[in-house]
Amino acid sequence: MAAKNALDDIKRNLEGIVGEKILLRANGGRRKTIERTGILEETYPSVFVVKLDQTENSFKRVSYSYADILTDTVELMIYRDDAQVKVGALQQ
Repeated sequence: MAAKNALDDIKRNLEGIVGEKILLRANGGRRKTIERTGILEETYPSVFVVKLDQTENSFKRVSYSYADILTDTVELMIYRDDAQVKVGALQQ
């Protein structure tokens, strides 16, 4: 049940920042990290959706599961006052 609670905490944290500009770092496989910026657009029961900046990306949206954050496959940073704040399961 601890994993379920952690996933709920991540979902709750993300619900609080819908509409915020974020930096997304995702594991692209083979020691490759993908960095993208965008807006956290929506949270759903199992996934969240990021609307990407069109100047940098060829597609409009990406979605990831909350488990991707829990397992550090995906890392989100919020842009706040010219600084980046990491979003995670334990952040309040």
